[in-house]
Amino acid sequence: MAEPAVRHLVVVLGDQLDPSAAAFDGCDPAHDAIWMAEVDDESTHVWSTKTRTALFLSAMRHFAQDARAVGWRVHYRALDEAENRGALGAELAAAITRLRPQTVRMTAPGDWRVLQMLRDTATAADVPLVIEPDRHFYCDVRAFAAWARDQPELRLESFYRHLRRRHHVLMDGDAPAGGRWNFDTENRAPFDAQGPGAIPPPPQVEPDAITREVLDLVRTRFADHPGGLDHFAWPVTRAQALHALARFVDERLPAFGHWQDALWPEAPWLWHSQLASALNLKLLAPREVVDAVEAAWRAGRVPLAAAEGYIRQILGWREYVRGVYWTQMPRYAQANALQATGDLPGFYWTGDAPMPCLADALRQTLDLGYAHHIQRLMVIGLYAQLLGVAPAQVHRWFLAVYVDAVEWVEMPNVLGMSQFADGGLMSSKPYIASGRYIERMSAGSYCRRCPFDPGQRTGPQACPYTRLYWDFMLRHEALLAANPRTRLQVRALERLDAHERATIRRESDQWRADPSQRGDVMPATAD
Repeated sequence: MAEPAVRHLVVVLGDQLDPSAAAFDGCDPAHDAIWMAEVDDESTHVWSTKTRTALFLSAMRHFAQDARAVGWRVHYRALDEAENRGALGAELAAAITRLRPQTVRMTAPGDWRVLQMLRDTATAADVPLVIEPDRHFYCDVRAFAAWARDQPELRLESFYRHLRRRHHVLMDGDAPAGGRWNFDTENRAPFDAQGPGAIPPPPQVEPDAITREVLDLVRTRFADHPGGLDHFAWPVTRAQALHALARFVDERLPAFGHWQDALWPEAPWLWHSQLASALNLKLLAPREVVDAVEAAWRAGRVPLAAAEGYIRQILGWREYVRGVYWTQMPRYAQANALQATGDLPGFYWTGDAPMPCLADALRQTLDLGYAHHIQRLMVIGLYAQLLGVAPAQVHRWFLAVYVDAVEWVEMPNVLGMSQFADGGLMSSKPYIASGRYIERMSAGSYCRRCPFDPGQRTGPQACPYTRLYWDFMLRHEALLAANPRTRLQVRALERLDAHERATIRRESDQWRADPSQRGDVMPATAD
């Protein structure tokens, strides 16, 4: 029997699970249809962890189920179907041939690679491809580009204030609420020696039949991929995401700002929201998250510092990195301003790092698909930067392991902020620190169980972070001295004599050559 005629074939990607997206404008289930596909290539172009793959597949299957329930025809290719061609482009081409749509419609994707692939597919099939802007965001790409043209340099703070004014968020008339644009001095405190104390746990979503089926499929099909599924409890539906948002605002937001940069062993969740995956899958809209946080402050339920600290992440940083990505691609992917060429250590795929702080963050990442922003920036990313790992390798690892990793948000965070690979386009300085930073933000809780001393930069007990920090400053002394924000840091090199400089360089090179640093765990096919 021939397939019913299709007017518009609406492409829904795994990170576009919003039934009100612009791709559906003017569409009607009586004449149009949805197309979705699960393909191996989306889990193997980077060596995606089981957790990340399972989240996308489960959320996609729930979206398809909900769409059918309200009358949509959904042409859905499951991963384990015998006819599955393994790549999005090939699957879409086959669907176009079978369904003969008048047009293919989609919301602008979040990945440059996918955009080019689908454009090429539609062109080869000689069918119009209509790409609608993504209304999910406060600021579309054209608006960001227009703002950027008037700026002497791209800086988050200017953009954040611009969006606060434009959308009247945390504003009292024309002035920022509380008379200040940010409350960093009240936020970002370390824990004391007693640690975080009792923290309300995040909601744990019990896997339903669809999710359990996905978990079994992923365990079998991607058995050699890293990551665990025993603790999978991420929101995969809009209802679950809304529940997670309400729980965060009620239970953890009040303390979020003050402790947002603190570290503690075997405490993955702390006061963080864990809402990024739901936002990036489009189960939640940033406006409803920001509105909920601001409403809680105006109702006197949370401090202004906590509300502002969280809103800065959503309205500020999230929108900012998307603008950077889409105005700088595709050349941004090749950025390597520091000319780093080393390999990512193999233990990034096993968690068997020699320092407890790094091992804890890596194991947590592989087990849960999650680490909070300081673990990512100032533990995992910092080590790779100080070691001198090629930034493209760091980017591929981050894209592979985190459940909230979609390229538009992950790549600028890694290449720009974490690795300074863009030379300061996005961030005004390299985020570098010695082991003292980790010691301070964790109240020494990691260092007490570590064989290395964060106060030593040479010798067998020298903390690798500390030794490599000084080596990094020696290797990039001219660049750091020319930057007003790092000039004071690099002046500390003046107290090192020639012998100590040579020792730092020699011991750092020896550390890099250690067999534990070998990057031979990830299969070559993931490159």
